[in-house]
Amino acid sequence: MISLDDTDKKILNTIQLDFPLETEPYQKLGEELGISEDEVIKRLDRLHAEGAVRKIGPVINRKGVGGTSTLVAVTVPDEKVDEVAGYINEYHEVSHNYHRPERFNVWFTISAPNRDRIDTILEELRERTGLEFIDLPTKKLFKIGVRFDIR
Repeated sequence: MISLDDTDKKILNTIQLDFPLETEPYQKLGEELGISEDEVIKRLDRLHAEGAVRKIGPVINRKGVGGTSTLVAVTVPDEKVDEVAGYINEYHEVSHNYHRPERFNVWFTISAPNRDRIDTILEELRERTGLEFIDLPTKKLFKIGVRFDIR
């Protein structure tokens, strides 16, 4: 478990939904939190190194900018999970890739400019692995994003 002080918690709560869209975002964060820009950067580096922060970046509405996405499931033999996950992760269009303890034990999402690109990725993965990938395109989006209240 990662040890968080009150300042760490304020930083984590703030960056989830209110990351400043500024030329100097860490300076702005520091001003809002009453600490220096350097302190914000040092703390985020530590929080990243310790695993509390995976990534700071935008969530793009793929449909809003002209693209599409799909959820994919596949049954991978246990001894090949790391190998297959490695192949999947080679594609920059893959945003999430999870190993789960079920029959369909690897799940991932693909966001691409068009359906043809998704089909190409899935075909390349089929050829490379010999596995059958279940393509589950979005019919209706109900929610995206999550916010954790760090107390």
